[in-house]
Amino acid sequence: MRGTTVLPGTPCSAPRDGEPPVHRLEVRLPDEVPFAVGTFDGIGPMSRAGFPHRHTFYELVHVTAGAGVHVVDLDRHVLRPPHLGVILPGQVHHWEDVRGLDGSVVLFTPEFLVDHPGDRELLRRLGERPWLALDAADHARTGRLIAELSEEYAQGAAGFASVLRSLLHVLLVRTARLPGPAVPDAAPLPGRGHQSRAAGLAEEFARLAARTAHEAPTVRECAERLGVTPGHLAEAVRAVTGRTPAALLREARVCEAQRLLLSTGLSVRQVAARVGFADPAYFCRFFRRETGRSPGDFRKHHDRRAASLEPGDRSA
Repeated sequence: MRGTTVLPGTPCSAPRDGEPPVHRLEVRLPDEVPFAVGTFDGIGPMSRAGFPHRHTFYELVHVTAGAGVHVVDLDRHVLRPPHLGVILPGQVHHWEDVRGLDGSVVLFTPEFLVDHPGDRELLRRLGERPWLALDAADHARTGRLIAELSEEYAQGAAGFASVLRSLLHVLLVRTARLPGPAVPDAAPLPGRGHQSRAAGLAEEFARLAARTAHEAPTVRECAERLGVTPGHLAEAVRAVTGRTPAALLREARVCEAQRLLLSTGLSVRQVAARVGFADPAYFCRFFRRETGRSPGDFRKHHDRRAASLEPGDRSA
C-alpha cells in the first residue's frame, strides 16, 4: 500500500500480559492521510489475522469470496459472501478457518472524519449491526464506491484527501440505508445546532467510557474530563441515546470484561482487576446482574480463546 501499512511483520505487543494486541494504522510520512484501502492481499497479512486483536482505527470489509467465520466481540459471522462488515475502534475481532478470502478493506482513523463529523454517529449505529449480507444491487454499488476510493487513493492527486472523505461519507450513508436489524433513531433535539453539539458530546462520552472502563470512573468524573456539568452530560447522552450515562458506563465495563473473558486466558480475578473491581466476588455479582450469568458460565459458553494469548505466551 502506498505510504500506508498496517503493522507489517508482526503485531504490536499486548498492553498487558494476557490482553489482546492493539493494532494501529501506521503512516510512513507525517503528511500522509490516516487512511488506506486495498484488497486483503494488498493491505497485508494483518487484514486477515486469525488471532483476537483490537484496532485504534475503523475498518470496513467488503467480502466478495471465501468461507470461514469472522468473529467480532461475542458474535460469530459465517461467511456467505457478499458481505459488508464494520469493525469499530476497541472491538476485539479475528478471522477463523478462512479459505479463499477475497474482497476489499477500508481503514481510517477517527481523525480522518474531520469533514463529516456526523459520520462518527453513523459508524456507531452501524456497529450495532456490523455484518450485513448484500444483494446483487447493493454488492455492485458498494464495489463501485470502493473501486473509486481505491483509484483516488492510488493516484494521490491534488485534493485527494477531501475526495476520499467525500466518497467515504457516501459509502457510510448508503451502508446505513441497507436493510438489516433495526437501529433506533436518536431522539430529536430542538434545533440542528443543539442536536449536533449533543451528539458530539455523547460521542466523546462513549469513547471516554470505553477507553477508561478499567478505571471505573463516575459520571461526575467523566463530566469533569469533558468540561461539562453532570446534568448537561446526562441531558445530552439521554437525548441522543435514550439512556443514562451511568447505564453506558456499566455497559462499557461489562463489554470490556466480556472481551477479556472471551479472547484471553486471564482468570476471573484478573479480569475483575482489569475492569476496576478490587473484589472479585463483587465483580461476579455485578456481571451476573448485568448479563444474567456468572463470568465462569459466560466463558464456558463462549470458550473460544486463542492459545497464543494465554498469559506468559508471547508467540503471537
